[in-house]
Amino acid sequence: MAHKTASFLSYPVYSGNLNQINFTNKTLINTINQYSFCIAQKDKEFKQALQQSDVLLPDGIAITLSVKFLTGKKINKIAGADVHQYLLNHYNNIAGTCFYLGSSEKTLAKIVARLHNEYPNLKVGTYSPPYKAQFNDEDNHKMIEAVNKFKPDVLFIGLTAPKQEKWAFAHKNELNATTICAIGAVFDFYAGTIPRPSKFWINLGLEWFIRLIKEPKRMWKRYLYYGPIFIASVIKQKIFL
Repeated sequence: MAHKTASFLSYPVYSGNLNQINFTNKTLINTINQYSFCIAQKDKEFKQALQQSDVLLPDGIAITLSVKFLTGKKINKIAGADVHQYLLNHYNNIAGTCFYLGSSEKTLAKIVARLHNEYPNLKVGTYSPPYKAQFNDEDNHKMIEAVNKFKPDVLFIGLTAPKQEKWAFAHKNELNATTICAIGAVFDFYAGTIPRPSKFWINLGLEWFIRLIKEPKRMWKRYLYYGPIFIASVIKQKIFL
C-alpha cells in the first residue's frame, strides 16, 4: 500500500489527509510523537513497529515542526483522536463494525454508551485484557480470539505505548480486522475519564502544555525531559544533512 510520506529521522511519517487513505485493504495505523520517538531510540522492537506501520501519523506539533525544519515540507498534525473520529464517522455511514481492545471494563462501558448515542449505525465489540506489563501466550490467544470472533472493520487498540504498537505489529497477520489502529489515550478521552484539551488549545499547538498542567506527575517527564532530547536529535540531524 502506497501512501504519501515525509522522511523523518528514518520514519515514514504520513503527509496526506485522512480521506486519502484507502481503508479497504488491511492497514496498520500508528502515531508518532516526540515521546514515542525518544522511547523507540532505546527500544528496537518498538522502533521496528513504528517504521513498519502502513500509516504512521504525525501526532504532535513537535513532529510537524521538525519535518518542516528538516525537509521544508509542511504537514498537518493528525492525532489519534482525529483518526478515531474519522473512522467512526466513516463506518457509521456504512453501518460498519468496530472493536475496542484494551482499558478497563468500566471505561469500555462508557465508550459503548457514547457510541450508541453518537454513532447508532455502528456495531461495537470490546475486550478488556488483563492489566500487566507483558502478555503471555494465553492472554494473546484470548485477545486475538475475541477480535476474530467479532471480525471488525476497524480494531482500536488502547494498551498504552509502546506495548500497543508492538502487540499490533506482532499479531497483525493473525487479526481478522481490516484496519488496525493503536490510539492509546483516546480510549480515556472518548470515555470522558480523562478530558482532552479544547480545540482552542489544540489549534494553537499547545495541547501538550495543557496536558502537562492537568497531569504534571504523569506528563512532566514526557515533555520536560524527553522534549530537550528530541530537539537535540533533530538539530543533530539538521547539522549532518
